[in-house]
Amino acid sequence: MAKSNFDPQVVLDLWFPASGHEKTIETHGAFWDERMQGGMDQTIIAEFADLTEAAATGQLDYWADSARGRLALLIALDQFPRSLWRDTPAAFAQDIKATRLALEGIENGDFDRLEPWEQTFFVIAISHCEGPDHLGRMRFLDAIVERICDRIPEQLAPMRQGFRDQHARVTGIIARFGRHPHRNPILGRPSTPEELAYIETGDFPHVRRVEKDAADVESAAS
Repeated sequence: MAKSNFDPQVVLDLWFPASGHEKTIETHGAFWDERMQGGMDQTIIAEFADLTEAAATGQLDYWADSARGRLALLIALDQFPRSLWRDTPAAFAQDIKATRLALEGIENGDFDRLEPWEQTFFVIAISHCEGPDHLGRMRFLDAIVERICDRIPEQLAPMRQGFRDQHARVTGIIARFGRHPHRNPILGRPSTPEELAYIETGDFPHVRRVEKDAADVESAAS
């Protein structure tokens, strides 16, 4: 397949701006909340729809030839579809490919060339992907999460435990249900009574606010 005209740097500039977000708990928490709470939706829909479709159809696979290109492709496969095709099955359609890309990057060393907040999106992609080996992958990530925590700078130290807690929470959900039950209505899957009770709470890992949780950890430690 011929190479596209899309540049991976435009994805990285959007997703990881040189704004100094990593300097304080407040700015880094806002960085995460914007990405996890739908704050990027309109930009992705307006400016990155064609790029997202190109990634989904394999036109950008060559990006994975470099560590930062792999990171950009991972964002385009795992994060952008959740904005462009939110609340539709297409939002999750690239999860298998994104997970393979992330696992390969951990294996070949691309992962080690990235900043800790960039590495976290490898964990997120792998955590997203449902399948028979989901719990095994979550257990594999235990050590990866610790590697990332070890590299989180001191000014963001309170976020280390929040990251661990988030990973443990997702692992618990997969151990309990074997999948992400909140997707059931979108995918047309029947829910068990236990899953229905969980869905009714609306308390899902991907909707927690990072900035607040980090502030709570910092307060508890002071």
